[in-house]
Amino acid sequence: MEITIEIVKKLVEEQFPQWRELKIYPVAKSGHDNRTFHLGDNMAVRLPSGKDYAAQIQKESQWLPYLQEHLDYPISKPIAAGKPTSYYPFPWSVNLWIEGSTLSECPRIDKRQLAKDLAAALKKLQSVDCQQGPEAGQHNFYRGGDLKVYHQETLDVLKILENRLPVKQLRAIWDSCISEAYTGEKVWVHGDVAPGNILLQNNRFYGMIDFGILGTGDPACDYAMAWTYFDGEARAIFLAGLPIDMVKRAKGWALWKALITYDDRNADFRQNARYTVAAILKEE
Repeated sequence: MEITIEIVKKLVEEQFPQWRELKIYPVAKSGHDNRTFHLGDNMAVRLPSGKDYAAQIQKESQWLPYLQEHLDYPISKPIAAGKPTSYYPFPWSVNLWIEGSTLSECPRIDKRQLAKDLAAALKKLQSVDCQQGPEAGQHNFYRGGDLKVYHQETLDVLKILENRLPVKQLRAIWDSCISEAYTGEKVWVHGDVAPGNILLQNNRFYGMIDFGILGTGDPACDYAMAWTYFDGEARAIFLAGLPIDMVKRAKGWALWKALITYDDRNADFRQNARYTVAAILKEE
């Protein structure tokens, strides 16, 4: 659905009248699952773009304060929960605005340093007790779960692309990626570790946002950025110390997403898909 400034203003006026005088305007680059708007200088309104993403709001409100207590870097911080209405049918939230620039906005950085910092940040997230956390499932598009859930979808798109890509080679890579299931302890999974969700200050890693597909399970999906963003030495630094089977599954997550977005309507998605497929093929 289209989420306009007028809708956001009406929601705030009706449910949080104490903030009704604050300026509301879209963030520079909103996400796909949610639309985000500035609320004054220090807050942001986050609204699911459809029913498939509505459960994310409650999950973030429940778990992000707990995670922040155990992390030494800032993450999204919900401070108020909005209710569905007749004109906007999903739960929504107000969050504290975290100062910083996303990695998407900072093309000239030291990727090796970022790889080291981001890998350390993920290890800290994984070290937080997750016994009561939400297991991977439909609510987070199976991030942290078994990658085989996307096996048929991957085969279908390989068939569509068979005249444009070396699909036999890619099928062999895919089969290798899904050959070993995760047998370790469940850990927290961000689920969407991507340049738009990584915050920098002074060109260094600072924090993480957009935990909508948070879950627990296999952290392999959080390392897909090794191929979607990093290259060469930075990739090796990012993946250092991970078991070989986890690296394979991480590559599988990157390959699946690249294949299904290879012809996406969004030009940025298409460009990144091509970059990712080329990076994976080059490595073989």
